[in-house]
Amino acid sequence: MSAVVDPGSAERLRRHYNRQHVLGRIGLYTLAVLAAIICAGPFLWSMVTATKLNADLYNPDNNPFAYNQPPTFDHVRYLFTETSFPTFAWNTLWVGLLVVVITLVLGLPAAYSITRLDLRWSGAMGIAIFFVYLIPPSLLFLSLSRLVVWVGLQDSTWSLVLIYPTITVPVSTWLLIGFLKALPKDVEEQAMIDGYSRAGAFLRIVVPLLFPGIVAVVVFAFTLTASEFIYALSFVSPTQEKVVSTGVPTELIRGDVFHWQSLQAANIIIAVPIAFVFNLFLARFISGFTMGAVKG
Repeated sequence: MSAVVDPGSAERLRRHYNRQHVLGRIGLYTLAVLAAIICAGPFLWSMVTATKLNADLYNPDNNPFAYNQPPTFDHVRYLFTETSFPTFAWNTLWVGLLVVVITLVLGLPAAYSITRLDLRWSGAMGIAIFFVYLIPPSLLFLSLSRLVVWVGLQDSTWSLVLIYPTITVPVSTWLLIGFLKALPKDVEEQAMIDGYSRAGAFLRIVVPLLFPGIVAVVVFAFTLTASEFIYALSFVSPTQEKVVSTGVPTELIRGDVFHWQSLQAANIIIAVPIAFVFNLFLARFISGFTMGAVKG
């Protein structure tokens, strides 16, 4: 005998579940907005600080998160006209791009040979490559400085192009190893059956499938290059050869005088392009890192 459902009870139950669903969505979006505000807080604070007057910034009674006096762009102008910031930014850009290219040229074949050639020492070599990355730069910069002097690149930005791949190649190779293990060998074997050489199968079949991992390597290598400090400080002294990580603090911190607004403006100008590129490839970047982490 079938039970009779009271229409009124069914309607109340439906409204109850709808109310719970709406409240749940409101709570979720509220938490997301709060998280976004917290994450964007330092960036917004830097934007406000970069355009504050000295009298507004250094008055302890003023609100540090708002304009108590009219904003000014004098400190941003000072950054571009009275310092070598454009040179620092250019040096950072071309060094980062060259390091990315070198990292891919060395890391892709290394990862492929370790995962696909079935060599007896492949596993140990992969672990050894990753352990190289774990060595802190503070233990290596003295010996690497002798290498830089030996090749005649002291006080040259090219010394960073030589040294930075020692940081980026090991971890990028490890990441690509994990991602390659997620790709079935049948893909390239079928390509070789169809007439491709191993190199041709690698370039035409494997590399396109590795694009998420390659994006992860590009973002990692460039951001690490742009933020590295110890090697850049040790190997490069002339102002015109410096990168952002060392040029900005040495130009804008002079003794006990801090050009605080210009420092914050430099942070914003460097962070915005990197954040834009990062968000442009965010989905592929996350895919590359998760595949490399889970399958490694």
